[in-house]
Amino acid sequence: MLDLSLNEAGLEKAVQRAKEKNIIIPTFEQMCNPQLVPAPIKSKLAGLGLWDLDPANLFRITWKNEPKASGGGFGGVNSIELPSSLTGVRARIVLMLGKWFPTGAHKVGAAFGCLAPCLVTGQFDPTEQKAVWPSTGNYCRGGAYDSNLLGCESIAILPEGMSQERFDWLANVAGQTIKTPGSESNVKEIFDKCWELRASGDKIMIFNQFDDMGNYLWHYTVTGRAMAELLSSLVTRDSQFKGVVLATGSGGTLASGDYLKTLYPHAKIAASEAAQCPTLLNNGFGEHRIEGIGDKHIPWVHNTKNTDMVIAVDDEVPMRLIRLFNEPEGREFLVAQGVDPAVVEQLGLLGISSVGNTIAAIKFAKYYELTEEDVVLTVATDSMEMYGSRLRELEEAHGRLTPVQAAMSWSALQSTALDTMEELTYYGRKRLHNLKYYTWVEQQGKTFDEIQAQWYDPDYWTSIPALAPEIDRLIEEFNRRTGLLAALGA
Repeated sequence: MLDLSLNEAGLEKAVQRAKEKNIIIPTFEQMCNPQLVPAPIKSKLAGLGLWDLDPANLFRITWKNEPKASGGGFGGVNSIELPSSLTGVRARIVLMLGKWFPTGAHKVGAAFGCLAPCLVTGQFDPTEQKAVWPSTGNYCRGGAYDSNLLGCESIAILPEGMSQERFDWLANVAGQTIKTPGSESNVKEIFDKCWELRASGDKIMIFNQFDDMGNYLWHYTVTGRAMAELLSSLVTRDSQFKGVVLATGSGGTLASGDYLKTLYPHAKIAASEAAQCPTLLNNGFGEHRIEGIGDKHIPWVHNTKNTDMVIAVDDEVPMRLIRLFNEPEGREFLVAQGVDPAVVEQLGLLGISSVGNTIAAIKFAKYYELTEEDVVLTVATDSMEMYGSRLRELEEAHGRLTPVQAAMSWSALQSTALDTMEELTYYGRKRLHNLKYYTWVEQQGKTFDEIQAQWYDPDYWTSIPALAPEIDRLIEEFNRRTGLLAALGA
């Protein structure tokens, strides 16, 4: 659980580092409602690029950035609704867009949720300790970015099989990058490397997104509230919102569904994964190509007791569709099929896992026979900005996209079937929960009492987001001690 006890010696060092680096830390409330960001900081953002390594960009960790690369302000929740002409279902499928976060992925927020509480309590000393970010891609990028902005050294850990763009970007931002064996589903190898670092004697703190409840807290508080705000503009009756469909990954984003269930108790939470590594579906294992969703375990931060359905997606489909959605021949084909050209132009906003989420949402809509009045939410974690090399690899392997290949990819989308999915019973949910034991108790040091509490303690999960106001108070006190906000007249 999150520990907010103070280490005054570490806190004083963190305050001094912040003063040296001109670091002002945003609150969770400001991330939910960026209109609360002080005017002098908004003025500074007007001259900054979205990805610039400037501490002021911490205030751009929000779903509400103006969708522009530089100088943007704040607006509504960034999203895209995919029409039936594309999805082949009557339901309204809406994706929140991670593209307009710094680093181009919402994982920068989850990383902040893990790092900030430790920084403002003094538990993490940025002058001596390195922040370690174990990940299958975007989270370690977000962690390295946050670390840079918050004035501390970072170590990014990710599988060697991830896209080259990730490694190129990390080379300029992270203090150190460690490649572990395998690809997307090789999470245990990442954990093994963390144990090696712990044993090394180096001064480090590991921010493991898979078990750090700061990840859960950030998504429950920030992503959940953004989803609720978006829904208020999409539905007029509670019954119209049918559910949220999200790839498991670290399990953090699923916390947004926990928040939505407090407002829409009838709505469902569906967790998706790659069919080639069906851990949720049948305790399976394997390797897949949907970058951004690590597998072979159930994340500690995944509240399985609130999960209503699991859906597996064949990774061949999103790999086909990223070509259809992004190559000129594919886009021409889509327009010829009646898809609005304005929508086609925006499909680059969906990265590989985003397309996987879309397929899972289509399966969800088909399973429940949803109509045009029904809304299904999902998330585009990132865009195609980090996957240009994958498109080049696919073209080298299969040649330029031909009309026949485009038609086959279109057919794969339109023929999405009700296979590889399960509506969970009470004991289906408990089966998922019980799988945590083998990773977290046997391998990663959690206790039997802790895993029992996750299932049986009625206050376990609700107690985590209840800490957000106290963390905000600690952030405000941290900023008061640096004096930087006061110097701005804010």
